[in-house]
Amino acid sequence: MATSKLYVGGIPYRTTEDDLRTAFSEAGEVTSVSIISDRMTGRSRGFGFVEMADETQGQAAIDRWDGKEFDGRMLSVSMARPQGDRPPGERRDNNRGGGGGGNYGNDRGGYGNSY
Repeated sequence: MATSKLYVGGIPYRTTEDDLRTAFSEAGEVTSVSIISDRMTGRSRGFGFVEMADETQGQAAIDRWDGKEFDGRMLSVSMARPQGDRPPGERRDNNRGGGGGGNYGNDRGGYGNSY
């Protein structure tokens, strides 16, 4: 039996994996739950993955929770993409980007140059 892995975004920071398992079990059999944590702080990053027993139950979970409020936040639920299928630059931990420039002598603050 093939499982169905779901991406879940918008998870409230205080939500536990048990809370998520209980919520998603309304749509079927949950085989695994993983909430992603920040490596430095251990704090939830607000997203994770739920694996349902099969694709039918995975679709039922999407229908039940995508765009719905869960403990004060709106969840975004979709089929998870395999890691290799992401476009370049989507992995933020390897491509952190910049903040937008500096002050460069003016005292206005903010981003970039304001001459």
